[in-house]
Amino acid sequence: MTARRAIPFSACAALLLAVPPFLPPYPLTLLTQILIFAIFAMSLDLLLGYTGLASLGHAAYFGIAAYAVAILATRSQASFWVCLLAAVFAATAVAAVFGFVAIRAVGVYFLMITLALGMVVWGLAFRWVSVTMGDNGISGIARPTLFGVSLASPLPFHYLSLAVFFVAFALLWLVVRSPFGLSLQGIRETERRMRALGYDVWLHKYLAFVLAGGFAGLAGALWAYYDGFVSPVEVHLVTSVETLLMVALGGPGTLFGPILGAAVIVLFKNLLSIYTKRWLLILGLVYIGVIVLTPKGILGALRGARR
Repeated sequence: MTARRAIPFSACAALLLAVPPFLPPYPLTLLTQILIFAIFAMSLDLLLGYTGLASLGHAAYFGIAAYAVAILATRSQASFWVCLLAAVFAATAVAAVFGFVAIRAVGVYFLMITLALGMVVWGLAFRWVSVTMGDNGISGIARPTLFGVSLASPLPFHYLSLAVFFVAFALLWLVVRSPFGLSLQGIRETERRMRALGYDVWLHKYLAFVLAGGFAGLAGALWAYYDGFVSPVEVHLVTSVETLLMVALGGPGTLFGPILGAAVIVLFKNLLSIYTKRWLLILGLVYIGVIVLTPKGILGALRGARR
C-alpha cells in the first residue's frame, strides 16, 4: 500500500476504533452492519473486479455459513470458534463444488449458472424444513463470550466485526497484490493472451471462485451472530443483487470501492426504508445514474476528477 493510500486508510481505521464508544446504539449497529457487508462485497469484488466474473449466486455462500452458525449454535451449543471455522469451511467447500460447474462457462452463461446454483441453495433453505426450519428461519442465535468479554451488547460485537474486517481486508489485499492476483487481472483484461503465455486460466478462475466463497462465508458467520436470526432471505437472489450493486456502485477492482458501496447501500436500505417502502426504486435510480455517469463507480469518478 502506497503512502498516499495508507494515510487516509489509517485515519479511517483510527476513527472506527475511537468513535464507536460515543455513538448511540442504532448508528453503532449500522456501522457494524456496514463492516459485515463490506467483507461480503470485497469477496465478490475478487470475482467481479479482479477476475471479471459477475456472479448472481454469491449469497449462497453467505447464507450457507449463516445457517452453519445457526444450526451449531442453537442445537449443539458449539463455541464461537467451532461455529466460525465450520461456517467458513462449509462455504468454501460448497464454492469448491459449484466452481467445477460454473467456471466452465463464460460471459452471460456464467451469470446464469451462478444464478441457477444460488436458487438451488435457496430452494433447499426454503424446503428442507427439518434442518433450516423453512420460511420460519432459525432464531435465538446468542452472541458468544470471547476471552471473558460478552459480545451481547453492540459495542463489543462491533469491535469483533472490526477486527475480522481488518483481517479480511489484509488477506484480500495480499491476494490481489500477489502474482496470483496480478494474473487474475490479466485474465480479466485478456484471457486469450494469458492462456497463450502459459497460464492455467481455468485454475486461476477456480481458485478465485473458491477464495471468494470462503470470504463470503466469513461475512455470513458474522451476520448470523449480528442478526440472531437466519432465514432463506440470506441466500435469496435479492441478497446477491444487493452485493453486486455494492461492488459496482463503489467501484470494482479496488477493494476500497466495495467498502464504500456497502456503506451507501446499507445506509440507503436502513434510512430510506423508514420513510418509504419504495426505497429499492430510489436505490435503483441512484445506481442507474452512477452507471451512466461513472461506469467505474463512485471511486472511479473521484479518481477521474482528481486527474
